[in-house]
Amino acid sequence: MQSLKQVARRLKKETYAVYLASTDQRVPRYARILAGLTVAYAFSPIDLIPDFIPILGYLDDLIILPLGIWLVLKMIPPQVLAECREKAAAEIERGKPINRAAAVVIIAIWIGLGILAAMWLTRIFKR
Repeated sequence: MQSLKQVARRLKKETYAVYLASTDQRVPRYARILAGLTVAYAFSPIDLIPDFIPILGYLDDLIILPLGIWLVLKMIPPQVLAECREKAAAEIERGKPINRAAAVVIIAIWIGLGILAAMWLTRIFKR
């Protein structure tokens, strides 16, 4: 169980390092875009396969996210990656990095989906 916790901590650190790299101008644009998408997927409550589906629900998180992080890490220049990893480790050591803007975006997405669902249900029941 201890090694699973270590893997989770490392994945968290790598995800934050990828986020930091996505804002660094020394990283190629295509890598920054993929890094941003990967981090957004990591923190998004919306999955390609919902978690309530047995086995497959968690399988996408166990495959897609690490694969995306691995791919992005291969695209980032080694010097930039080393700097981002150091910054990520320092930030995590001081306390969890908090991104209120990301939280607002995710909440806005959920509210928007709720409104769309309500509009759709209203149309169905009017018939």
